[in-house]
Amino acid sequence: MLLPYQKRWVEDRSRFKIWLAARQVGKSFASTLETVNDSLERKTLWIHLSSGQRQSLELAEKVKLHLDAYKIAAQALEDYFFDGETRVTQLEYRLPNGSRHLFLPANPATARGYSGNLNLDEFAFHKDPRGIWTAVFPIITRNPNYKVRITSTPNGRGNQFAELWLNAEGWSQHKTTIYDAVADGLDIDPEELRIALNDPLAWQQEYLLEFLDEGSAFLPYDLILAAEVEDTLSDQWDPENAYLGMDIARRRDLTVIWIDEVVGDVAWCRKIIELHNTPFHAQLQVLASLLPRVRRACIDATGMGEMLAEEARRRFGWKVEPVHFNLETKADLAQTLRLGFEDRKERIPYNDQTLRQSLHAIKRIVTSAGNVRYDAERNEAGHADHFWAKALAVHARGRRRGPIEYHTIQRSRFSNPQGKPEGTL
Repeated sequence: MLLPYQKRWVEDRSRFKIWLAARQVGKSFASTLETVNDSLERKTLWIHLSSGQRQSLELAEKVKLHLDAYKIAAQALEDYFFDGETRVTQLEYRLPNGSRHLFLPANPATARGYSGNLNLDEFAFHKDPRGIWTAVFPIITRNPNYKVRITSTPNGRGNQFAELWLNAEGWSQHKTTIYDAVADGLDIDPEELRIALNDPLAWQQEYLLEFLDEGSAFLPYDLILAAEVEDTLSDQWDPENAYLGMDIARRRDLTVIWIDEVVGDVAWCRKIIELHNTPFHAQLQVLASLLPRVRRACIDATGMGEMLAEEARRRFGWKVEPVHFNLETKADLAQTLRLGFEDRKERIPYNDQTLRQSLHAIKRIVTSAGNVRYDAERNEAGHADHFWAKALAVHARGRRRGPIEYHTIQRSRFSNPQGKPEGTL
């Protein structure tokens, strides 16, 4: 019996159809059932491409399961050919009405020369999906009744499946997260799975269907997760070892204040304050309440932040450094921050999704002129404001400045040659 989301897929007769689905929700079962139904209704060819030989044979088993359920005696043919590099197993089922199901491990060479319907299983995990897509899409060209079916979980953004899903004009889209499947009757406990998996990134990708972009992220998730700890936030810290960074915004983005306390050689995040659409005088009040409790502060003095940074400098003197963002300063801030994460010298709050996304959002971009800039796309969570506030806090603790204090350790015998009491002439 099909669950509602499987039934919706099977009954959708669109020519071009794509399904973004969580792991183990029965997408291959449903997708192969549709191809079997179609091959029983008319004489046709379905070409199934999977990520590898084992996956191709498993998909063939699902087709055989459906044919057995219908009590259709299909002729199984197995053959081998060389694709130029490896020996490839080619499995084929021939139905009594002349329809055929052909199963191949995917690479750009395997499906060339055929004309038929196309089923791409777990397409995001195919080797060279862009090359495969360019090679196999033309097989549906000659007959307007030929169809294309694509199913997969995400595998980052830099592949053909992600591009098709995110720019799916002309495609019928289906999406089934693990929670969608449970709501439609899948009898599992998703929270039990999430806890047992114990990998937030895998959960986001494999079950919540988020396209994670690790390739261009300047601060990858593995560094962020390695820095996460519980019980780092606190309202108490040692002012002599506390450093503040402030990224300033007014309307579109967040103003973020970040305070680190250095314990030994490790920086522990003690406080993060987010101010949204807050007037500058109110931001200054919040900042002024914190500056007496830190050794040093670096404040974004770019554009609208310049006046606030200058006023904080006027009030608190040397402990406040206004920082003007440009290509050079942002590069220095970003690279220094990453080094801290790479050296495992940073501790940040555990399992804060907004914080993770902000730290991960920055990308290193090389412009056509050869310049390198560090920037992020603006979204509802801001513009990587936590990243820059944290980077400014790192900058503050890395460049300690201020009045020089000295104390006499041992009085010279020449300072009081006559042995008179101190304070006398």
